[in-house]
Amino acid sequence: MALARAVAGAPDLADFYGSNGLQPIFLGGEGAARRAALIGAVRQAASHGLPAARYRQAELRRSDRAGSDDLARELLFARIFARWSHDITGGILNPRKMDGGIKREVLRPATGDVMRQFAQSADPAAVLAGLPMTDPRYEALRRALAGQVTPIAPMDAPMVPPGLWREGDSGEAIAALRQRLALLGHSAPPMASERSFDAPLTRAVMDFQRSAGLTADGVAGPRTVARLNGDAGPEADGILVALERMRWMRGHDLNARHVWVNLPEYQARIFEGGAEIFSTRTVIGKADPDLETPEFSENMAYMVVNPSWNVPRSITVKEYLPRLRANRNAVGHLDVVDRAGRVVPRNRIDFRKYTAANFPYRMRQKPSDDNALGLVKFMFPNPWNIYLHDTPTKGLFNQTVRAYSHGCIRIGRPFDLAYELLRPQADNPQALFSRALKSGRETYLNLRPQVPVHLVYFTAFPDETGAIRRFRDIYGRDAKIAAALRKAALDSAATDE
Repeated sequence: MALARAVAGAPDLADFYGSNGLQPIFLGGEGAARRAALIGAVRQAASHGLPAARYRQAELRRSDRAGSDDLARELLFARIFARWSHDITGGILNPRKMDGGIKREVLRPATGDVMRQFAQSADPAAVLAGLPMTDPRYEALRRALAGQVTPIAPMDAPMVPPGLWREGDSGEAIAALRQRLALLGHSAPPMASERSFDAPLTRAVMDFQRSAGLTADGVAGPRTVARLNGDAGPEADGILVALERMRWMRGHDLNARHVWVNLPEYQARIFEGGAEIFSTRTVIGKADPDLETPEFSENMAYMVVNPSWNVPRSITVKEYLPRLRANRNAVGHLDVVDRAGRVVPRNRIDFRKYTAANFPYRMRQKPSDDNALGLVKFMFPNPWNIYLHDTPTKGLFNQTVRAYSHGCIRIGRPFDLAYELLRPQADNPQALFSRALKSGRETYLNLRPQVPVHLVYFTAFPDETGAIRRFRDIYGRDAKIAAALRKAALDSAATDE
């Protein structure tokens, strides 16, 4: 009953212990293997980009050595188990609290279920080893994180003064630079004076920069000096955020056929069996809080060939109504329709008496070559009315920065995307699509089976070779996540909870 009272405030633990007859699992001889398994698992926290202090590793080891089989030991291990299984299967942070544009739902296993499997297994270590993501891109990020860790210099190693040091400079700062590099395994015997920045020191700086993932220019600028002095730098922040974001994706089968749209990369891909089979450029929402493309996952159910464009109300009242108030014949390519979908002649409407709050009509563009949605749109129904679509404005795909839309995602190769999506259900997907297109009518083509779509946001992500590619944080979302992860790490170090 003491155990029941102790876990009453933790629903997941109460669920497990209630189903386990209120029996401890971390005590006695049978609990030894489970304690060892948990200690071994949380020892890997830093390699996953998780704050090591969060899992009270030293306290776990002390309790394991103490040998006292009491309630305190059981509760310590149980609470750390719950925390570790929660974090490693879905991340530390709640994505929806990070930014309004992150709509992602994390699909993680229930702690009680994981704990039951752990308690019943003859190999508890294997159960814990199966909790992290097994996606090769997650492992590539872990390897990259390990590469961001600068070797630790001895405590008495001189710190390099801040500055911009390059070949030809001289002084005590150069002597400190040379000495610290040598202690980190990048020795540069001086050609003359150790206080002079010479060619060997340039080569040593370049060697260090390569090992730290920095631009190898041989100049000891602020970033290089910071890394020499022990700062992990912003490169590590990007990888830490990417690892957390990948944990948010753990509940999805990323080996299954799916569409992957990385917003900061302006690229959409189809993956099948873990391999990329299609890629195209994209245009995404503008960097404006009202227009940014959100992040979420949903199933693509169908595509619409020769689509009409039902203008979102936000665009209608913000952009078109002011023009119609000034000139009822403005934006003549759009029909004005009532709530029943009937076209209303403009000469019957006094646009001047309406405001954004009370405008009772919608606007719609018929299927055409210059329709705002182009000739096909790809639908994965969601509350935010976001979809992929063609566009008559092709020039934007040649831009480096492609954040121009009102939130939906424009596709550079829409027909090729349609063919690839239809491939599993049609012997000749091009012919199937072409028949619908040539009809000139709005035509729905259902996808069988439906295809998961993941709208994601990675500013650091491995390519097919495992090398980390970097992209600009166009919406500022990763900066918020990085700050939240740093706060979590500091909070972990400052508390026993």
